Amino acid sequence: MSAATSRIVGFGHHVPQRRVENAEIEARLGLEPGWIERRTGIRTRRHAAPDETLSELAVRAGDMALAQSGVARGDVALTLLATSTPDHLLPPSAPLVAHRLGLSRSGAVDLAGACAGFVYALALADGFVRVQGRPVLVIAGNMLSRRIARGDRATAALFADAAGAVILAPSASPDAGLLGVALGSAGAHYGLLGIAAGGSARPFAPGIPPEETAIAIGDGRRLFTEAVRLMADFAHEALSRAGLTIADVSRCVPHQANARITTALAQDLGLDAHRMVSTIADYGNSSAATIPLSLSLANRAAPFMPGERILLTAAGAGLTGGAVALGF
Repeated sequence: MSAATSRIVGFGHHVPQRRVENAEIEARLGLEPGWIERRTGIRTRRHAAPDETLSELAVRAGDMALAQSGVARGDVALTLLATSTPDHLLPPSAPLVAHRLGLSRSGAVDLAGACAGFVYALALADGFVRVQGRPVLVIAGNMLSRRIARGDRATAALFADAAGAVILAPSASPDAGLLGVALGSAGAHYGLLGIAAGGSARPFAPGIPPEETAIAIGDGRRLFTEAVRLMADFAHEALSRAGLTIADVSRCVPHQANARITTALAQDLGLDAHRMVSTIADYGNSSAATIPLSLSLANRAAPFMPGERILLTAAGAGLTGGAVALGF
């Protein structure tokens, strides 16, 4: 049975207990105090313990979203896990997450969309809910601390571990849910950010340097410029498809790449700072997880109200990008 629209009925998030302050990284890398915050806006971030796994973070975020939603676990028809750091290259982590959450009737699959992964997963979930008329659990989670080269100050300063989740359920309201979606890519910039080894083009093999299994930023300035451009372009397109303008947006939740990107994006969009949701200072950059983490934290601080219009926008490795205009 199909549904007219979908709507978010539950939010969840989970971060590891361990806080990694800037002073710890600056001392290790020989950086002057304050260097990281001046360049990224980050003061602290969370890193998982050695025995923690990505699936455990995802389960805890999903469990919170399910509890908040009131949706019966047997009613969840699909679990989408957006991650760049699954527990294993094979099998996917989503089936394990669904099993541990007691989602006995749910399909489950991983999505690799880098920092834009949550936006892509949300768009796919919306289509499923509209066609099938059944709830979907969308989780985004990453353990990027496992992919940092210890001597690389750029990635050591930025990346963190977290998971966030939402429940998307059928709705009869035309003003709720995903009102406008824009997805795109810029493969000409494929090499700006990535992990060199581990895929079929360069499999793991004896003698591969450890740094080739870590995240590397090829051209930080170009990545900054292209990320801001893509996020702004997709945001305008999503709003246009929804029949909305920037003036209609009560809160914008962008991917938390770094504070300078958020500031530049706000300027490009013409959004006041108070309408930009920012969690980068306390949680760092956990790739696809930053948007659902920020949504959950924002909803806890000031619950989304009926009639609110929320803008999500992201860009990341690939380059992949997208934006969603949400109604509550």
